[in-house]
Amino acid sequence: MRLAWTILHRWIGLGIAGFLFVSGLTGAVISWDHELDELLNPHLTEARVAGVALPPLDLVERVEARDPRLRVASFPFAVEPGEAMPISVRPTVDPATGKLHELGFNQVFLDPATGEQLGAREWGAAWPINRETFVSFLYKLHYSLHLPEIWGVDLWGRWLLGAVAIVWTIDCFVGFYLTLPTRRSARHGRSWWLRWKPAWQIKVSGSRYRVAFDIHRAFGLWLWAMLLTIAFTGFSLNLYREIFYPLMSLVSQVTPNIFSQQPPAGRHQPIEPAMGYREIVERARSEVARRGWSEPMGSAFYTPGFGIYGVRFHRTGADRGAAGVGPAILYFDGRTGASLGARQPWTGTAADIFLQAQFPLHSGRILGLSGRVLISVMGLVVAALSVTGVVIWYRKRRARLAVRRGRAERANLAPAE
Repeated sequence: MRLAWTILHRWIGLGIAGFLFVSGLTGAVISWDHELDELLNPHLTEARVAGVALPPLDLVERVEARDPRLRVASFPFAVEPGEAMPISVRPTVDPATGKLHELGFNQVFLDPATGEQLGAREWGAAWPINRETFVSFLYKLHYSLHLPEIWGVDLWGRWLLGAVAIVWTIDCFVGFYLTLPTRRSARHGRSWWLRWKPAWQIKVSGSRYRVAFDIHRAFGLWLWAMLLTIAFTGFSLNLYREIFYPLMSLVSQVTPNIFSQQPPAGRHQPIEPAMGYREIVERARSEVARRGWSEPMGSAFYTPGFGIYGVRFHRTGADRGAAGVGPAILYFDGRTGASLGARQPWTGTAADIFLQAQFPLHSGRILGLSGRVLISVMGLVVAALSVTGVVIWYRKRRARLAVRRGRAERANLAPAE
């Protein structure tokens, strides 16, 4: 039975090693996405004029007036002093083709004091890769591999990596089992713990193969809980709508999510709103007063796939919310302006809180700065485990082939009878 699990672990590992290597390295970097982006692109992220910021809704309307092919997808109500205002945009449908306009960018940066456009870029562009797109390229590579849209669906990369994460989650348990002492070793009379102890150690004086094997096994054991957490949350985030949320709804009490109650519109059939951000902001002011929330309006967005506006409530620069779970949000119907409910962090049933914790756990933000450092280290560990796993397989395979060649040569040299 152990042999079967060993073979399973070997081939699962070989099958997902490349994916985990890429995800590990990119994950180590994107833990610091905002900081790296600001370091690489001060010409986009820093304001040029010191002065009182213009009203954010005025800036939004300027962006839409400059280019009728686009609509604002999201924007902050305020930025830190000296920072530019980043505004995400989305294309409208081209009446001539029935498909979305090709803008060549999805993010613009404005000087808050003047409204001057400092630049624009395609966040997450697969090509060209330059300093403006480098961080977002890695971010999107991490969760989608930049797989292109096929048959009108642009989720293939997420689905693939979600499947990889499911297999990795299972393999975490298989790998753990294979570190346990065999029954045969019990005949030597040593305690179970003493027989398991070598699995936790790295024998640096051994051969290169032995060191690689010990690194693979010991790192996998010492960091097993973290590896399992990253693997499981990778599955839950990438296949949230397709598998994770429906499963959680079956086994526990989950508060219905407005985005899970209906399928999204096609990418080239966006639901255009009947009202703009100004009307929604006024409705949000009334609703938040009724609810008694104390946080200010921090940002707003529109989801064309569902026809829903959202207004987030957070202080400037704190859009990640407490422990990375995100801020409180009010939702409104983009066609009628009707209130569709709210999302409040760390509230609801136990299942609700478990669902909310998936991204904070995966990103390490649940532990703040130390958690982000830990996730960066874990990204390197995942890459190292992928490499050492392939090295172990390659050296074993080379040894087996050498044995076979030796047997064949001896057979050829044997005298014929």
